[in-house]
Amino acid sequence: MSGTDTTEDPHRVPGSRGTTESRRTTGSRGTTESRPAAHRPVPDLSVVVPAYNEERRLGPTLDALTRQLAAAGDRWGSWEIVVADDGSTDATREIVTLRRDPRLRLITSPRNRGKGHALRLGVGASRGRRVLITDADLAVPVSELERLDAALTEGGAAAAVGSRAVPGATLGDRRHPVRELLAGAGNLLIRWTAVRGIRDTQCGFKLFDGDKVRAAFAASRLDGWAIDVEVLRHFQRAGWPVAEVPVHWSHRPGSKIRPLDYLRFPRDLIRLRLPAPRPADAVAAALFLAMAVTLYAGRFFDPARRYLTDSLQDQNQWEWFFAVTADNLAHLRNPLFSDLQGVPDGVNLMANTAMFGLSVPLAPVTLLWGPAVALSLAMTLGLAATAAAWYRLILRRLVPQRGAAFAGAALAAFAPPMVSHANAHPNFVVLFMIPAIIERSLRLCAGTRVTRDAVILGLMAAYQVFLGEEALLLAALGMLLFAAAYAAVRPRVARAALRPLLRGLGIAAAVCLTLVVYPLAWQFSGPQSYTHLDHGPGAANSVRALLTFAERSLLAGDADRAAALSLNPTEQNAFYGWPLLLLALGITVALWRRPVVRALAVTATAAAVLSLGPRVHVPLTGAEIPGPWAPLAGLPLLESVIVSRVALICAPVLGMLLALAIGRLAHARSLGTQYAGLLAVCLALLPLIPAPLRSEPRAEVPAFFTDGSWKAYVRPGESLVPVPLPEPSAAEALHWQTTAGLGFRMPGGYFNRPYGDGDRSGVYGVPLNWTASLLKDVRETGVAQVIDARAREETRRDLAYWRAGALVLVPQRHDGPLRATVDKLVGRPGTWVAGVWVWDLHEGS
Repeated sequence: MSGTDTTEDPHRVPGSRGTTESRRTTGSRGTTESRPAAHRPVPDLSVVVPAYNEERRLGPTLDALTRQLAAAGDRWGSWEIVVADDGSTDATREIVTLRRDPRLRLITSPRNRGKGHALRLGVGASRGRRVLITDADLAVPVSELERLDAALTEGGAAAAVGSRAVPGATLGDRRHPVRELLAGAGNLLIRWTAVRGIRDTQCGFKLFDGDKVRAAFAASRLDGWAIDVEVLRHFQRAGWPVAEVPVHWSHRPGSKIRPLDYLRFPRDLIRLRLPAPRPADAVAAALFLAMAVTLYAGRFFDPARRYLTDSLQDQNQWEWFFAVTADNLAHLRNPLFSDLQGVPDGVNLMANTAMFGLSVPLAPVTLLWGPAVALSLAMTLGLAATAAAWYRLILRRLVPQRGAAFAGAALAAFAPPMVSHANAHPNFVVLFMIPAIIERSLRLCAGTRVTRDAVILGLMAAYQVFLGEEALLLAALGMLLFAAAYAAVRPRVARAALRPLLRGLGIAAAVCLTLVVYPLAWQFSGPQSYTHLDHGPGAANSVRALLTFAERSLLAGDADRAAALSLNPTEQNAFYGWPLLLLALGITVALWRRPVVRALAVTATAAAVLSLGPRVHVPLTGAEIPGPWAPLAGLPLLESVIVSRVALICAPVLGMLLALAIGRLAHARSLGTQYAGLLAVCLALLPLIPAPLRSEPRAEVPAFFTDGSWKAYVRPGESLVPVPLPEPSAAEALHWQTTAGLGFRMPGGYFNRPYGDGDRSGVYGVPLNWTASLLKDVRETGVAQVIDARAREETRRDLAYWRAGALVLVPQRHDGPLRATVDKLVGRPGTWVAGVWVWDLHEGS
């Protein structure tokens, strides 16, 4: 033959064996013949060489390969060399096409897409029983093939990886020290995140079983340098043995790795760890987002000028938390403390729900567009992410049907108590870490990679501390209930899992505490810290609350009935409705033989009973009996929990039971059974569909705060005193303060702090002194108080304690009596300035 020109379609499906490949062969008489690839003899060895602009190095490499393979005689049997060109713009292709060896083949890509893409084309076009992949620089000589072949032939491996990092490896010329350092760090990252037990995944000399490597490359999706990691990860997950073999390696000049590739590599590792979403998963995520946006529709599209009606004063409080966190970060102040409220004592932000896990990363949004936008995004996207996280957990651990997982996750994230907290409590709405923590804890039970999983669990728990400690505590309680129930059902499995689980939890606790010990010390021992919060009577659920429909039920809501059975609209922590509880009972009976169903049923029942509090009212009798919460109520941490919130544990548990039931219905033999089951599910869920949360236009902020007029009345170190002081039931002043860019401090406020005078029990807001109590009484009664010299002296002391620069009265209900009272207390009338009444407290004012 006088010449060979072999070119293949780059769009051919990699690894497909039934396609027809044409090869043009020109003989001595100039004839051309084609024969299907399926009729060619299958070579014993295929050598795949990826190439991109390799006109200088490829020729010597092909010469060395063909010379050594030909010189070996029958040692390697029949062979072929496949050059996978990755869209070269130089003479790389011509170097291949002008050669006379018929065993040399060229695969081309129309443009440069990366080493991974080139190898996917080349390996997919290979036909050998074994496949050798070698880089175009031939940094590892072909003679090292003997070692790799021994690992497959004698060692039974499915892949042999040439390595520079195992004993017996030898190095010639070395890389630049910086590249050595980066390569070492990359190998550590790879071993930690993707491929276990292989020290050097990136050496460009590997021998594979042909069919297995074609399957691995056909399943791959990375186009960059991390393709080696993806393929080896595929081998490990498939259970195909991989051997790491020492080789001689010498650096060759002309590397195609560029500085940006070192940044792309971690990106590809992240893509590798995150499974490629299926269309159904993307649809589920989109639906969860649409559901969250619909729930917040009244505020989502205009967050700065709309207020969630049922949030009471909590929206003002949360926006203040987001604003002060961003302000502290922007000015490099301690993010755990603020003196903008509660003058002169300040606020321990760690002892409040400042939610640093979101308020810190969203600080740029807060600074650019305001805390209202940041909070709206956090709650809407966080709710959708929570539903997606439950969906992923249910799909991984309980059911393979995506429709069943979607229904269960929707119930877990949008159950009535979750909708109630969606009004004002992002720490109970943004729970996307909880399913991840559950999943990682279950991995510990398997005992396969305890240390790694435990470290990740510790990091997750630490992050959840900064999202919501109470949610983490309730999740731990729910997991403990489930573990106890499952251990009773399957004691052998529990005994086998106990040791790795305890070891892993110990490591996770050490990791978590290392990260949060200082913030927790500040929370419990720092300025304005407290020991516990007493929520008073009415903090527990009643049996009726568990059976009744929620206020925001689109079809069956009753605001008066729900209000009578809960603390307020943001704390309707049960309200699952009797149809859903009946459905859960039916699911439990029908699937009782499954251990996970029994454990879930016990968990939900126990959580519901615990939420009834230390004293349980027996329905229809008027009698009270001790509840199982009684011995827990005084324990550290648990003593601060609003006990009705324990029923929140039921939401994901009921979602999981629902998913299991729908999954079982999918396999029912009778259509009648399927229809009847789905009808029961629909009837139980329809009353739970929530109506969008109520919202209303926000009151305009007086120009005194928006145009900076306040600056003329508040000097450095002084505070501005709203009349009356902000408190948990009236905290609009927090909105004025954030609108003014947090430029002034003020007494009072809406936050948690110790009661004072040696009593470290927590209270909401600031205990009222004489002046604050007087002004509050006037606002509530509309009756101006009699002011005498003693009252004016008390006010002078209070104003000095607050370091007040001015008193400010915004037009409001009963503002007339309030103004008259302040006139008498200060001894002179106020001045109307930019929409408010102002009393300047400086001498000579």
